[in-house]
Amino acid sequence: MAVLSHLSRVTLMGAIIAGGVLALAATPASADPYSLPIASSGPVVLPPVADDGTIAARELAAQVGLPQFTSPNWRPGQVRHIVMFRYKSSATAAMRAEITSRFLRLVQDSRRPDGTHPVKSIEMGVQNSGEGADAGLQQAFVVTFASEGDRNFYVGKPVIMDPAWFDPAHEAFKAFAAPAIEKVVVFDFDVLVSASLGSAGHKSASHKANSQTRR
Repeated sequence: MAVLSHLSRVTLMGAIIAGGVLALAATPASADPYSLPIASSGPVVLPPVADDGTIAARELAAQVGLPQFTSPNWRPGQVRHIVMFRYKSSATAAMRAEITSRFLRLVQDSRRPDGTHPVKSIEMGVQNSGEGADAGLQQAFVVTFASEGDRNFYVGKPVIMDPAWFDPAHEAFKAFAAPAIEKVVVFDFDVLVSASLGSAGHKSASHKANSQTRR
């Protein structure tokens, strides 16, 4: 009966990924993210980390303190968080659709204890380049934040290990999606410069006030 209920929910959701085509119907969140059993009690065990960027971010967080490091006012300015997936061959279309739906719902499910939302927007697409440089990645999400502090709170692990200072909904999503994902690539950047064509067709560029590259 539980299996039939799950299949019915997936069918009603109207999300199908097949042959690189995705159709999604908006669905409300099915559970309160703060009621999910995602933050274990007891001492936190830090996994070994070899990545210099992660080590540097942990050191910065320890230096300034987690309340400041995850504050919405910490290093304000637009931040892009790009996530790309390659699914395992065992991942069915229904599994991919559910992962996609849950990721997109983080725009509303992700929130701080005071109810504010760190995520400003989430965009999604499937790989359709013919250049042969996709490294086998199949799907991408672009998450936009208004500050590095919002990004830090949303991302959490492996930089922040204290569940009091990271987003429980995002952590729950990572635990749900991990069994179906073969490879994940993540690339974050502050939007320092943007260029676009103005209304008269002339190229214009805007620069962030502080163009210093920061982690």
